Amino acid sequence: MDLDYKNQKILPVNIEDEMKKSFIDYAMSVIVQRALPDVRDGLKPVHRRILYAMNDMGFTPDKPHRKSATTVGEVLGKYHPHGDASVYDTMVRMAQDFSYRYMLIDGHGNFGSIDGDSAAAMRYTESRMSKIAEELLRDIEKETVEFTPNYDESLKEPSVLPSRFPNLLVNGSNGIAVGMATSIPPHNLGEVIDCVVANIENPEIELDEMQKYIKGPDFPTGGIIMGKDGIKKAYSTGRGKVTVRAKAEIEEMSGNRQ
Repeated sequence: MDLDYKNQKILPVNIEDEMKKSFIDYAMSVIVQRALPDVRDGLKPVHRRILYAMNDMGFTPDKPHRKSATTVGEVLGKYHPHGDASVYDTMVRMAQDFSYRYMLIDGHGNFGSIDGDSAAAMRYTESRMSKIAEELLRDIEKETVEFTPNYDESLKEPSVLPSRFPNLLVNGSNGIAVGMATSIPPHNLGEVIDCVVANIENPEIELDEMQKYIKGPDFPTGGIIMGKDGIKKAYSTGRGKVTVRAKAEIEEMSGNRQ
């Protein structure tokens, strides 16, 4: 029986059915809007919005660095109203040469260290797009991608970036969503491009042939990957693991010290 209450209808529903539907809607919202990258440009929404905002404001590689707080404010106000910490933390990672194989943001100032030191506050650091990030946005003004309304429908933002190189493979990505997760390692840009060209020339190319171009992951911190079985399993099944060993050198110092 439908009940009218202040011009709204209350519909009796089975709680089990409603829980299933609501959970699926929630899961898809988290997956698409926050937690996992889009395979087309390798970016999550917050990364995409940061780069789009910086490009829109002209914070390009040929211009001087600008205060990071300016970018954070632009992203929060127009595209991503989820707190300044989430936006700035993402910017910091995109500017760290030990976090990204190919940095998407060119940072100026203290952006943290591999030893766990925190970055300086956004009011102290400066940033701009890196040169390779420009290739993610190249030709965006030529209607190459679809634009969708922002959170309050006052502006439009790209649903995906044009991405002139396969960023998902090149920089990798990590994400934990509802009921699923991903952890894709970064790869060498030159190897990936060579493999893409080979795939275009031969759409039926086999995995073994592709691995002649892409030897394996290429981590920003270096290291030695032990064995190839885990790599091949990951490429063929989507699941696998690799063991990485550090390379150390003994340095001779004065006073017969090492």
